[in-house]
Amino acid sequence: MTDKKLLLLVEDDLYSSETLKFALEAKGHEVVLATNGKDALSLVREKHPQLVILDIMLPKMDGYHFCRLVKFDARFKDIPVIIVSSKIQEADKKLGIACGGNEYVTKPYDINNLVNLVENHLSALSSA
Repeated sequence: MTDKKLLLLVEDDLYSSETLKFALEAKGHEVVLATNGKDALSLVREKHPQLVILDIMLPKMDGYHFCRLVKFDARFKDIPVIIVSSKIQEADKKLGIACGGNEYVTKPYDINNLVNLVENHLSALSSA
């Protein structure tokens, strides 16, 4: 994909966020980082990213709450949210999707597969 997209990466683990940010920027995207749900919500409202990659276990506001607030706001409901979490129980996955997540990826993940998933969602947005 050649046109630069703005992505919001919400992850409180610095190593994970920097590694994924590097991989997404290598694909030509701009990546904004947030380390907690509250800051992430402010960034969504301020920057209106094309896609959000979201951890669930976050300080200040968990990912489930953040996702509900974004997906049930008419201004942002069409932004794809890819949840990436170490919460691997089926109930966690169902809750993530019920809160509005478009995908639920469990940690540890294959970074190439996650980047491809992001690219697929961005391509779907471009062709819509």
